[in-house]
Amino acid sequence: MPEIPYCGTPPVPGGVAWNPDPALIAALLVMGGLAMPRLRDAGARRQAASALGWAVLVLALVSPLCNLSVALFSARVAQHLLLILVAAPLIAFGMIGPDRQRAPNLAAPAALFALALWAWHLPGPYAASFARDSIYWAMHASLFGTALWLWAALGFRASARPDAAALAALATAVQMGLLGALLTLAPRPLFLAVHAPGVTAPWGLSPLEDQQLGGLLMWVPGGLVFAALCVAGLGIALRRARA
Repeated sequence: MPEIPYCGTPPVPGGVAWNPDPALIAALLVMGGLAMPRLRDAGARRQAASALGWAVLVLALVSPLCNLSVALFSARVAQHLLLILVAAPLIAFGMIGPDRQRAPNLAAPAALFALALWAWHLPGPYAASFARDSIYWAMHASLFGTALWLWAALGFRASARPDAAALAALATAVQMGLLGALLTLAPRPLFLAVHAPGVTAPWGLSPLEDQQLGGLLMWVPGGLVFAALCVAGLGIALRRARA
């Protein structure tokens, strides 16, 4: 078991470092290269969205946010939100092509995304991601992968069955909001094994305040994004019903 987490030792203000892992950078370049052939026939908007999504993915994993997430739970939540609420939908938008004839089922991606989100924010699995690099990458791969699958399914469904997409978005907003609320309103810190008082104090936060901030980030931005998608889906469904 390594003594130092993948993203380094807990930093202090002024000492946050980038993550120049050559293996990670090479893997991201390979994945981006494999995705390029699918984008050749896409429009300019989809190509731009996909490129921006890949840029956000790289920044979330390589920028100082990686190192800061070792000290602060709220920074780790912010890193996860960049992956699942920004990078994943942008890349998924670039994946949606006009040749898709049958919209996929939404139940499986929505359920697996919820399972990954809740499982990795339980104290035990969360702390384990700091102990082993393999678990760290299992966390991020499962969160990003299930989010990408969900956003792609929502995109395909939005045109064929906007009511189904709205329902799945509502269920996702509820489960993300509930998890964020539980983290925010918990009476005690749940992640002291990695975010101890001595680790969060240099940033002006107690472990409980740090957890509350992370919970609010998940509760408000996370819930609002999927709630807005739900409203948009319902609006499309109503306009079609009137037509």
